[in-house]
Amino acid sequence: MTDPLDRLISAVERFVIWIAGAGAVIVLIQMVWISYGVFVRYALGAPDRMVTEATALLLFPVAFAGLAFALREDAFPKVTMATDLLPAHARKAITILNYLLMLGVGGFFSYAGVSATIRSFNSGAASEILHWPRYLFWAPGALALLLFTFYAFLQLIRLIRTPAE
Repeated sequence: MTDPLDRLISAVERFVIWIAGAGAVIVLIQMVWISYGVFVRYALGAPDRMVTEATALLLFPVAFAGLAFALREDAFPKVTMATDLLPAHARKAITILNYLLMLGVGGFFSYAGVSATIRSFNSGAASEILHWPRYLFWAPGALALLLFTFYAFLQLIRLIRTPAE
């Protein structure tokens, strides 16, 4: 029988993949929309005012959609030249410290993203040109940040429970 923590991490990892896939779709939408904007500006001489604002607003959710996936794939840059020389328990302590730092930063940005989503929803603010509600752009980024923080927390628990190798 598998551990409940492992089952929870497995379920969260499936969601992590879906969020990263949604981020990839947003990137594709941005790519097509920007290409269209460049074409109509220079080939047709009629710039589309919506392109700049839409792509700028889509940058926030895209920026954070892949964080949890990068953590899952252990794709964050690391310098291990010094830590490889340390004994296993010291490497584990440094890895735990690294996860605590990720939790702190992820928690701070999660709070800021959720707070911005709630404030923009309550204020009814909309984008200037598109007239789309701003909370629709804040919410996916806030969700991705919450997912990253929760996933980092689960990985930290797993790391603490696993003996040093």
